[in-house]
Amino acid sequence: MPSRPALTRDLAEWLPRQRWFGGKDGPIDDLAIGTATQLRSGDPALHHLVLDVHQNGVTDHYQLLLGVRSELPDRLRHVEIGGRAGRRDVRLYDAAHDPDLTRVLLAELAAGSSSGPLRFHHAPGAAIRTDLASLPITAEQSNTSLLFGDVYICKLFRRLTRGVNLDLEVNLALSRRGCAHVPSVHGWIELEPGPDARAGGPDAGPVTLGLLSDYLHTGANGWSLAIASVRDWFAHTPRPGDGEWAELDASAAGGDFAAEAERLGAATAEVHRALADAFGVTVLPAAEVGAMAARMNAELTGTCRDVPGLAPHAKALTGAFLDLAARAEPLPVQRVHGDYHLGQVLRTEGGWTLLDFEGEPARPPAERRALAHPLRDVAGMLRSFEYAARFLIAKPGTKPPEPGRPETRAHAWAARNRAAFCRGYAAAGGADPAAHAVLIRAFEFEKAVYEVRYEARNRPAWLPVPLTSLAHLTT
Repeated sequence: MPSRPALTRDLAEWLPRQRWFGGKDGPIDDLAIGTATQLRSGDPALHHLVLDVHQNGVTDHYQLLLGVRSELPDRLRHVEIGGRAGRRDVRLYDAAHDPDLTRVLLAELAAGSSSGPLRFHHAPGAAIRTDLASLPITAEQSNTSLLFGDVYICKLFRRLTRGVNLDLEVNLALSRRGCAHVPSVHGWIELEPGPDARAGGPDAGPVTLGLLSDYLHTGANGWSLAIASVRDWFAHTPRPGDGEWAELDASAAGGDFAAEAERLGAATAEVHRALADAFGVTVLPAAEVGAMAARMNAELTGTCRDVPGLAPHAKALTGAFLDLAARAEPLPVQRVHGDYHLGQVLRTEGGWTLLDFEGEPARPPAERRALAHPLRDVAGMLRSFEYAARFLIAKPGTKPPEPGRPETRAHAWAARNRAAFCRGYAAAGGADPAAHAVLIRAFEFEKAVYEVRYEARNRPAWLPVPLTSLAHLTT
């Protein structure tokens, strides 16, 4: 491997440009290599690195598969890291994009082997194929997922957290209970603690690095399906004489999504029930519910300071949090999804499947792991319907086709699908959102504040989407 001073310099320049890097709001003060494990020698070579990134008095840890080649083929030039790290005979790059090297992961998982502090596990009874080439998913996300043929998907967790990753923990528990709405787990990769494995601290438990599970190749992403429905609704031309009401009847378009939204609500309730069975339910005292409302309001205050565009909505948002505090009563809480939206679900031949149980990427690990009322997930999905409805009119560079009044149509589409989702959720045994209006409104506004802060830090071009939907919800 190249000299560390040259490598860390190149990495410090390269890292902030990556979609999955979470520290784009400030400079890197220092970068060190916490662990370096060679997984393959030769040309190309593969090294597994954990990077210790210091920013604003905090150290975060990121995972990198570092490829080393004497010459870099054109197909990998877009993931090159720096120059030649002080040497003329090597080219460095993000090896997650190199199928010649990612096969190593499958081989190690199939063998259940160890390499330095790395541990590769396969699920009991799993026979992992090792002859498959990988292809990285190009969608924007905070991790990197590799497709191995049409058989597996391997999620590599870029920003590492102490202990077992929630996505692994939850998926394993639900898979073992035969839950039909999650993909089966085949294997996972861990970093063992120790003097040379500082990602979780020397006294922490194993750190989850990756998760191998079924690839649902017949699945269609919920966000894509919803956007197609919205586009169809915007393009719909009412018949002559239909009148003003035609702008409100989102069922008239051929791509109506409401039936799927209702089925998604039912699947969500079933997963919540399975989570309660797997991990149990406890009760949050009324005083802690009040404290939760206060934290929501404090987060609003901080976000308004950082994102002035949110300030016009602050009064209405605060009112929702104060209503929750005034009516605080004990709440049943349990494990939930934690970052639930249309991009986290797939429609397959067998129904809806839920993905990515690791919580909201911008929140610290303790908050991701905290128990919550299941309606927090419901609120997240309701926000996602608002996002989808306005994505084509709020995001710069997109424009809905004529005819019609875009905001009127966006409201009609969101209202129809929100109602269908809630109907399906309640009918399948979930808490009826209509009977918990104060709670669901507070959760939804909390999610909106999170979205504004997240977009401002990570995808500024998307910021008009949550702000536009808030203009409707807070009036």
